[in-house]
Amino acid sequence: MKKICWALIACALSGTTLAQEMARGVVFIDANGNGIRDKKEVGLQGVSVSNGVEVVQTDEKGGYTLPVKDDNIIFVIKPAGYSVPVDQDNHPKFYYIHKPQGAPALKYAGASPTGKLPKSIDFPLTAVNEPSTFSAFIFGDPQAYTPDEISFFKKGVVDEAKLRKGPLFGISLGDLVGDNLSLHPEYKQTIGQMGLPWYNVIGNHDMNYDVESDSLSDEGFEKMFGPANYAFNVGNAHFLVLDDVLYPHPTTGKGYQGGFRKEQLDFIENNLRFVPKDKLIVLAFHIPLNPENNASFRMEDRQRLFDLLADYPHTLSLSAHTHFQQQNYYTAAHGWKGQKPHHEYNVGTTSGDWYSGVLNEAGVPVSTMRDGTPKGYAILTIDNNTYTFDYKVVGKEESYTIGLFGPSIVSSKYVRRYPVYANFFIGATDNTVRYRINNSEWKTMERVEEGDPAYMSEVLKFDGATELLAGRRPSDAVPSTHLWKLKLPRLKEGKYVIEVEATDIFGRQHTAQKEITVTP
Repeated sequence: MKKICWALIACALSGTTLAQEMARGVVFIDANGNGIRDKKEVGLQGVSVSNGVEVVQTDEKGGYTLPVKDDNIIFVIKPAGYSVPVDQDNHPKFYYIHKPQGAPALKYAGASPTGKLPKSIDFPLTAVNEPSTFSAFIFGDPQAYTPDEISFFKKGVVDEAKLRKGPLFGISLGDLVGDNLSLHPEYKQTIGQMGLPWYNVIGNHDMNYDVESDSLSDEGFEKMFGPANYAFNVGNAHFLVLDDVLYPHPTTGKGYQGGFRKEQLDFIENNLRFVPKDKLIVLAFHIPLNPENNASFRMEDRQRLFDLLADYPHTLSLSAHTHFQQQNYYTAAHGWKGQKPHHEYNVGTTSGDWYSGVLNEAGVPVSTMRDGTPKGYAILTIDNNTYTFDYKVVGKEESYTIGLFGPSIVSSKYVRRYPVYANFFIGATDNTVRYRINNSEWKTMERVEEGDPAYMSEVLKFDGATELLAGRRPSDAVPSTHLWKLKLPRLKEGKYVIEVEATDIFGRQHTAQKEITVTP
């Protein structure tokens, strides 16, 4: 009787119940690559394993013990220098779904009943030569609503990007599909053709909408991709993949809001206890943290996240969702406590402006984003605990980083009435953009926040069409945060070359040029 009482007291103090089970297993080096822990294969010490909230590290034999309830996913946090198995679609298999009764009945089904907890949940790892300098694909919002749009994603992005050599893995930053979760398998097969381990973030269009609790909104996602909150290490970088979509909206009950549940933030805190302070912390989520302090993101959640990251001098956030591209910086005014601002790269999307616009020669919508950024993807490069990134416009040369818009021929009488615009796709508000004409003195361009006229001219093709155009009308333009402008000076009759030079946040120079003819 005394033993039972002491057990009850221990459970009360730990916040658990007697119904809670304990998951046990071993993280081991899979020497023969068969995915099974064979007799002579040794465990790996010091590897983090989590149930989505608690995080423990393996002992000297690779063993771990974690509490689980009836709705848990147990997963290993891949250490640097090791790889996890992947399935036929290159999806990393680093987790075990424990849902004895299965997911609740929903329009888009979650996991089937998994039954009794296995005696040992083991995770195989394979040692690999993983460099401290590496690169990764970052895709924003594939967001296909139909099989045709899955085909656009494949022909327009995947078929080109998969030929690129160098990146070790890829991440899609949510909205993998557009509300129709039955397309998740087709998306998974398509992204698997990249031929690399591919990690996925949940977006607001990847959720189960017929739920009353946010904790259940990821059931369909979990069935196909595993946990919506997890982590992994590559080189000297620690990646935290997070679900930052609260659905239903915690205040109004309608729609969604950016933010985190308490247990998600507890997971981040528990996980970071085992992450050295000199690591680069890369957070990947869908909805931007929002520097404007409005209701799109729950501010108390962002503040706790910032507090948890305060002791890490090297951080980066990656988001998507907006279907335009911008560089966000968070300072003390936003509650950030680091010595330097926290940088969030709000990445352009692989679906562009939702597969809109005229069709290119391959029959794929051009789909330029509303801020004038062409459809494309980012390449994140990490060197130890520092980073750079590039944005690759699909179908264009690597050097195409600035879009110029202006007249190609003007009258000498009216030349001063004409502007030329430069859209520096990865530009930030404090970048310097200069121009010169026919090798004259360099002058600074004026930064403006307005609609990109090149994009607006494409919209007007539809608005002023005199015959039916194939494709869907693009969305209205939004003010671009990376747009610069010059007014042409007085020019005599002749031919001129306008050169534009932009310096990015890493000190690298980008160039573009445009020819203009001045006539009588």
